[in-house]
Amino acid sequence: MTAPPLPTTLPPGPAAPPPAPEKPSRDRYFDLLRALALFRVVLYHLTGWAWLPIVFPSMGVMFALAGTLMARSLKRPAVQVIRGRVRRLLPPLWLLGAIGVTGMVAQGWGPDAEGHPGWWWQHLLYWVLPLSDPPYAYDVAGIDGFLGASWPEELAGPLWYIRAYLWFVLFSPLILRGLRRLPWPTLLAPLALAVVMRLELFSTTDRLDSAITDFSTFGACWVLGMAHQEGVLKRLPAYVVPSIAPVFAGAGLWWASHEGFRSGFDLDSIPLAQALWSFGCVLLLLHVSPTWTAWPKRLRAFDRPITLLNARAVTVYLWHNVCILTAATLYDRLWSVDALSENVPWLLESWVPVLLITWALIALCVLAFGWAEDLAAKRRPRLWPDGRR
Repeated sequence: MTAPPLPTTLPPGPAAPPPAPEKPSRDRYFDLLRALALFRVVLYHLTGWAWLPIVFPSMGVMFALAGTLMARSLKRPAVQVIRGRVRRLLPPLWLLGAIGVTGMVAQGWGPDAEGHPGWWWQHLLYWVLPLSDPPYAYDVAGIDGFLGASWPEELAGPLWYIRAYLWFVLFSPLILRGLRRLPWPTLLAPLALAVVMRLELFSTTDRLDSAITDFSTFGACWVLGMAHQEGVLKRLPAYVVPSIAPVFAGAGLWWASHEGFRSGFDLDSIPLAQALWSFGCVLLLLHVSPTWTAWPKRLRAFDRPITLLNARAVTVYLWHNVCILTAATLYDRLWSVDALSENVPWLLESWVPVLLITWALIALCVLAFGWAEDLAAKRRPRLWPDGRR
């Protein structure tokens, strides 16, 4: 008896499930905003052009994006989230402080700098936990031809953002609770505080005053990011945000003009104007918030630099001022070359080469110090995290 022939084809099995559609994500849009904000910060600190904060309010955008991420994270226990955010923030700051404070001490800075040795040691703790502005040296020699004497000030200058970010993180659970119960009073409370600060209805110490001023200036943007994540803006009719955002932004420009914006002051020196303008612009940017499942065609070429800037945002922000000072100091040395100073003085006066040198130095800082961000996030250290495998 012969065996039956084997079938030439296998019986059909269960149908394979269709591929899941790619989940729409706004993260690429937020990555673009954060990269633009960082580039604008570097350009502004290099050129000092007062119109740049009007074209793109970088600090308001950065605080709003951070608020969005914070609200998203607070689905987990608040203590766990705060601990994680603080852990991500501090190691890059500690690395900056270890190098900067060591350099300042090597150039003569010490306990007598503030008139009382005890104060100097106590204030150094702000380099460990920046609840207030860390101290820095005022009179140092610098490195002739390479680093100007103002390098401690440039090193410590960006740390106000770290301090403000830390306080926003600590208060975020309370802010989120208020946002869910009383969304609009919570959202507008920082702007009301900015008005109170401008009227000078009370006085505080310098350290407390700077913290309150930063909170009143950019707190509304942080809360706005949290409100966006919580869906508060989505519950509004589509025409509301495009109608009210220009009102806030226009009020900010009006107040800036009233306070002497045309006389050489920029928005950073007019906190109430900065608060209103940033709030109006960020409100519009969050309202637009396109859902990108992939980069638009025109932006695909920028995928890697945008990814890199987002992965090393803290490093870029902390070190960019020192890179600007170093680039300017190095470029000024070319004035000693007679062939250049006599034939192309316009080139030596240009800011474009200094900007290119600045970004080259920032790239070196990313290579040298960026690993601290990976360790802070409990990731394997990466040298150049631009998304390339």
